[in-house]
Amino acid sequence: MAPRERKPALAALAVLLILVGALGATVMVMRAGDKVSVVVVTQDVPAGDKIPEAAIKEVMMSDISDNQVHLIRWGQRNDLTSNYQAATNIMAGSVLSESMITAKGDAVPPGKSIVGLSLKDGQFPDNLDTGSIVAAYRVGTDVATGQSDSTSSTGGSSTLISGHLTVRSAVGSDGLGSGTTLVNVIVDSADAGALAVAASANEVALVLVPTSSG
Repeated sequence: MAPRERKPALAALAVLLILVGALGATVMVMRAGDKVSVVVVTQDVPAGDKIPEAAIKEVMMSDISDNQVHLIRWGQRNDLTSNYQAATNIMAGSVLSESMITAKGDAVPPGKSIVGLSLKDGQFPDNLDTGSIVAAYRVGTDVATGQSDSTSSTGGSSTLISGHLTVRSAVGSDGLGSGTTLVNVIVDSADAGALAVAASANEVALVLVPTSSG
C-alpha cells in the first residue's frame, strides 16, 4: 500500500514544480517588457534654441538600463522646456538624451552654431579637451566623384571644412579616447551645414590647432 500512498504526493509535487516554472517564465516576460516613458523631439531644433513643449511627445521604450545613455524621462519635461536648450542640432524623431541638451545660460555666440560629432579613435587628437581649438576636415571621400577613396596612399582625399572650431565638450563612452567619443564643437554658422553632413557620414577628422604663445 505504501507505493500507492506516495502517488498523490508525487503528483502534487509535479504540479507544484510546473506552477513554479510557469511563474518564473511569467516574471521573465514581465521584466523583458518593462517600459519607461521618455521624451522624443517631433521637429528639428537648432543648436542653442529652446526646446518648445509643442515639439516633444511621450514615447514608451524598453528600459535598457544603460549607464552610458541617459535618456530624458517624460516626467522631466517641465524642467527640460524651462531650463534647457539644444546643445547640438536635434533632428525630428530623436529620442532625447542628456548629451543633446545644455543649460539655458550657456548661450551660443552670435553667428556661431554647435555641431555634435560622434568620433572614433584616430579621428581626433588624444589630448583634446574643452576649449581646444581644432580644424575639421572631411576625409575618406573623393570630392569629385563623391565615392569613398580607399586606394590613396595617404588614406583618401581630405577637404578643410573649418580651420577654427572650439571644443565645447568631449565625452567618451569609456573615457576620452576610448570607444566612441561625443564631441560638441562651436563652429561658424556658415560652416555648420557642411560639418553636420560630413559628421552624418562619419567622415570628420579633427586636428589640433596650435595657439599662439605671444
